[in-house]
Amino acid sequence: MLLRDEPPSSELMAAMAPFGGGMGSSGQVCGSLSGALAVIGFTLGKTESSGRDHKLMWKISHAMVREFAEICAQYGGTNCANIARVNWNDRASVKQFYKDPDSTRKNCVQVIRATSNVLYSLLEELSPPALRS
Repeated sequence: MLLRDEPPSSELMAAMAPFGGGMGSSGQVCGSLSGALAVIGFTLGKTESSGRDHKLMWKISHAMVREFAEICAQYGGTNCANIARVNWNDRASVKQFYKDPDSTRKNCVQVIRATSNVLYSLLEELSPPALRS
């Protein structure tokens, strides 16, 4: 599989933290799409300011965004507000979202699962064999 040998740094993990809840709990772009694009960048992006991104990074990123829109079509959009349907600023709503097994959190789990499957498939399908380990 096309991945770097080292895991993401703790700094990178911390940098990704505010993407939950649709970009800082705003209900905007779903964090699973942000995360998928971060994986693509981590895998194929330049590592030095003078370097170059791998030419497939943009193709795979575009395909991921397109596939994500298809995954989320049943929810009415790609925003967290469409998928989770929770007011992240209302503490009681957030508590119910996490504790109630019948909450719309199941939508998030389905989107995360589908997104990770598509991401894996795109990296496998579109990456040249020389880049796969």
